[in-house]
Amino acid sequence: MSQLSDPFGTEALRASVLRAWRDSPTRFTEDTNAEGDLRAGGYRDRLFVELAQNAADAAALAGTPGTLRVSLTGGELRVANTGAPLDAAGVASLASLRASAKQGGAVGRFGVGFAAVLAVTGEPRVISRTGGVAFSESRTREAAGRDGAVPVLRLPWPADEDVPAGFDTEVRLPLRPGVDPEDLLARLAEEAEDLLLSLPWLTRIEAPGAVWSRSDVDGVAELSTPSGAVRWLTHAGENAVWATPVDGRLTEDVLHAPTPTDERLSLPARLIATVPLEPSRRRVLPGADAALAAAAREYPALVRRLAPADRLGLVPEAGFPLSEVDGKLRELVGRQLATQAWLPAAEGSDLAPSGARVLSVASPRLLELLAGVVPGLAGVSGYDAAQVLATVGADRLDVAELVDLLVGAGRDPRWWRDLYDAFLPLLDNHEVTADELGALPVPLADGRTLPGPRGALLLGESELLDLLAEADVGGLRLVHPDAAHPLLERLGAKRADAADLLEAPALREAVERSLADAESGLDTRPLAEAVLRLVSETSAEGLGALALPSVDGWRRADELLLPNSPLREVFDPEVFDEDGPFSVLDAGFAGQWPVRVLTELGVLDEFVVVQNADERPEVRDLDLVADDAWPQALRLIAGQRATWQALTMPDSPTGAWLARNALLAGRAPVEWRLPDADGLAGLYDPVPDVGVRPDVLAAAGVRSELAVHDLDDAADLLDRLGDPDRQVPPGLILRAHAVLAAADLDWSGLDAPQRVRTVDGSVVDAERTAVLDRPWLGSVWAPERLVAAAPGADPTALADVLDIPLLSEHVDARIAGEGEFVPWPEMTALVLAAELLDIPLPDGGLVVHDELTIEVDGVKRATPWWVGSGTFQEELHAEDSPAGLARAFAWATGRWSDRHLVEAVLNDPATTTFLL
Repeated sequence: MSQLSDPFGTEALRASVLRAWRDSPTRFTEDTNAEGDLRAGGYRDRLFVELAQNAADAAALAGTPGTLRVSLTGGELRVANTGAPLDAAGVASLASLRASAKQGGAVGRFGVGFAAVLAVTGEPRVISRTGGVAFSESRTREAAGRDGAVPVLRLPWPADEDVPAGFDTEVRLPLRPGVDPEDLLARLAEEAEDLLLSLPWLTRIEAPGAVWSRSDVDGVAELSTPSGAVRWLTHAGENAVWATPVDGRLTEDVLHAPTPTDERLSLPARLIATVPLEPSRRRVLPGADAALAAAAREYPALVRRLAPADRLGLVPEAGFPLSEVDGKLRELVGRQLATQAWLPAAEGSDLAPSGARVLSVASPRLLELLAGVVPGLAGVSGYDAAQVLATVGADRLDVAELVDLLVGAGRDPRWWRDLYDAFLPLLDNHEVTADELGALPVPLADGRTLPGPRGALLLGESELLDLLAEADVGGLRLVHPDAAHPLLERLGAKRADAADLLEAPALREAVERSLADAESGLDTRPLAEAVLRLVSETSAEGLGALALPSVDGWRRADELLLPNSPLREVFDPEVFDEDGPFSVLDAGFAGQWPVRVLTELGVLDEFVVVQNADERPEVRDLDLVADDAWPQALRLIAGQRATWQALTMPDSPTGAWLARNALLAGRAPVEWRLPDADGLAGLYDPVPDVGVRPDVLAAAGVRSELAVHDLDDAADLLDRLGDPDRQVPPGLILRAHAVLAAADLDWSGLDAPQRVRTVDGSVVDAERTAVLDRPWLGSVWAPERLVAAAPGADPTALADVLDIPLLSEHVDARIAGEGEFVPWPEMTALVLAAELLDIPLPDGGLVVHDELTIEVDGVKRATPWWVGSGTFQEELHAEDSPAGLARAFAWATGRWSDRHLVEAVLNDPATTTFLL
């Protein structure tokens, strides 16, 4: 505190006020009445609100989040805060009754709100590290020569007291008789949470036995209270902050400016805004419309911060306003919600409700299907949603109107089937009626669309329906196989059987011309299979005129697969294109021949083994396997003797190819690890259960151990180490670095990694790191910048691989302070440990420090041991602790790996420490 007896010039302030009272007796009365009005009126029950405002303003002026501490000492309520200390302007403001020293956005930095303290005291003092000031009811009476009521806060006196450690200012309030201190603390407990939310510069409030704190992450203010954590989602705009509870819904509140006013609000979010207020800070002044309108413009931004499914919760419910301000604000917010884009759309960007349509039935699946079909369709649906959104201008879309909109919608048959599937439960639950769906369009197998299901034909077997549709038999009113659905029968479609179809003239005509179509190159396989299914008892004689060679015409046998070949399920569909390497023998034709006959002709049924250019056995046609079919392909390879032997032979070409080119759950086998290879967890994910035996997975290249065989392996391992989304155990990091350091590869063909993994698991830019090559250096280098390998690895080799420096070349360090040189034989505890562990004492000794400090780049850091450069050799230093002595001794004796054992014996020299 300043050494001046009156650092704030309180004597001059008192003289000025006393002179004014003498010159104008009515001035004394005016001051007394004004202070009484503040005490009994606008600032009643605002003690902690006003003091918290002062603390928040002090923190804002200091540019550092503030702390407020409330305590009770000897009948005094004390409220301390951090931040900018008391200054002369603040003292003048305290003594002015009508002015404030607040600046910029400060809410009440020692303004008239300080009068709130008069509710509990007549002798307040403000103590700061720049000086103190006291006010006194009794001293004012004496100085003014008056009895009865006096204005307490007009005459300041200097106060020579110390502010508590860790704080910058403390308000000390000797409590009036009858003021219950416990009641004050209970009031603080009720107000603390709101104060922290409303005053962002105030981040901590302490009281006897209780602490409240605030932290902000991504717009969420988390308030830690004695009863648990409370989270508020916030959005800050210009001079306004909107906040809504993360858990729960706000139904009634008051305007905060930034602390609570008496203006009641019914919005589902709290408004903390800079608006013009009466001097009591309880009511909004007339003419606040501009400030309220600006705040309302920010409201949709808060709504957009919520998940789409939760946004309707912030649309104000219909009801009577709770105040004039509430009515105005509800109108302004409603207007903004109607015209700004925040409503999730069924497809694309958010919509403004005034241009949106809300489906009247609740069906997320319908919304998903209608996205892109109905312009302006909201991404929420149902009666309740439509009712809520109607208040902000959205139109309701009924089902009958929707069906009309769907006429002419260009969508594939599968889409229509999905649409029917979405409508069926709504019909079952009586949420829609059959009449409303009567004009629902129906796609036919021949490409036409019926305006409603009546008159359409449904087949019982989807496979047969697929075949007839693929056969392109014109004239049949067959519902497209991909659109067939039970809803259509409920709406008037007819289910047809085989006899009905065989009597259809259109199908008869197709059968008659089928041979001519086949000879002209048309694909008659679908028609042939459909007829065979319809007349399951009819032999091939009656229908032998149909073309039955293959799916795309006649092909060589050695270019065909048996229809039941398992390779059909593993080969890529493009393999069977017209110009592809294989075709599938027609199922009707293949059924006339034994499998043995077909395979002898060269029809492929399973994988085969051939000799490669090096005269080594290799499985053929692996490059034809579909990306999603590799598990089944591996099972096929493992199930055949010849292919299994080709896969498992030493240095198998098949195994090497599979490791890089097969796909298991979307990745090459070499990118996975076996489920029991726990030592690789973190770097490599366990291969999902794809239904393949572990020995087959291992043969195909799934990793069982950490290994680097080539630059591709090294690059992959470095990428994984540098992936910040991976959580790699510390031991695995060290082992991975050791494997890289030991790999005998030409690293010139590999780009150095941009990001590396440090010993604490962090992923950082490589240029900020160094490789640990001297163990003592690790204690003075930040772990998040330290790269290391497992014991025994060559740190120089690792530094070359990663293209980062060795730590010993990067650190400029010196020992701060001096220790005492002690020969090894004079260290009794170490001598006993050496004898017990059978470690010969080294020559020389050790410089022992009570506290060993190393200065690195001007910063001093404590370390348990150190190796410095002596006159003739390395000079060992250690702090006088088991940890430091053990490490220095282990290093000096070349038994570095035994350092922890030496430390354990030093901590407990009993023989059992070594044995157990």
